[in-house]
Amino acid sequence: MSGQLKEVRNRIKSVTSTQQITKAMKMVSAAKLRRAQDAIIQMRPYAQKLQEMLSNIASSASGDMSMPLAEERTAERVLLIPITSDRGLCGAYNSNVIKLTKQIIKDKYQSQFDKGNVTILPIGKKGYESFVKSNYKVVADFWTIFSDLSFENVRNAAVYAQKAFLNKEVDRVEIIYSQFKNAATQKFVSEAYLPIPKAEKTESKKTLDFIYEPSKEVLLMELMPKILNTQVYKAVLDANASEHGARMTAMDKASENANELLKTLKISYNRARQAAITTELTEIVSGAAALQG
Repeated sequence: MSGQLKEVRNRIKSVTSTQQITKAMKMVSAAKLRRAQDAIIQMRPYAQKLQEMLSNIASSASGDMSMPLAEERTAERVLLIPITSDRGLCGAYNSNVIKLTKQIIKDKYQSQFDKGNVTILPIGKKGYESFVKSNYKVVADFWTIFSDLSFENVRNAAVYAQKAFLNKEVDRVEIIYSQFKNAATQKFVSEAYLPIPKAEKTESKKTLDFIYEPSKEVLLMELMPKILNTQVYKAVLDANASEHGARMTAMDKASENANELLKTLKISYNRARQAAITTELTEIVSGAAALQG
């Protein structure tokens, strides 16, 4: 009985220590989430407006004007950019991004994948490790971006994708990431990156025509790469906020589960302790009765 009590005591001590860690991690994630949330909320309207403007320009461009980054080609070679995190303990966040990437390959690019024409450019350690382990064709130059998150580092990855498209090394580029909604909700999406998607023409929503100064060609040559770089940076900031939100939620649930487990263990400990006391009392009474007899 004393061995059972010692085992339950050790488990209570272990669960209490784990709960302290999960609570501390939740507080750290909450502090990081605040900064990451502010960054994406400020960035998103600007990036979305730029993206909308770029789509409108691509839609209204005249036939004699060269827009190589908007050139539609048969998707023989595909580049996918899944954005995961560097660390775990954030629930199903990383596995959902990886799962969505594999599902997109299966649904849209299975024939290209079978020919070895699907390349993965992972951002984040977890995605990099997963795709390397699964023997996918991986670009291993940009997965460390979250260790020093800055526009310049993200821009390098965006420029790589743009150069690969311009050199016709790839015909289509997609970004797979998690859109941040709130701390408890993330939306996992795939976003077309290259060729530049054109705005849909509907009766209620007409494509806009712009007045250019200086010429359209000069402005597009200057603006187009910058807008595309901003699009990738927005996706990375979205993913960064989603990661911290997912980790904060996961650690909160882990702390609650530890609380429930502690209650169960304490009940078990008290029962075992009462049983041990009852056994000792029975032995004392039995011993006294034997002596009297």
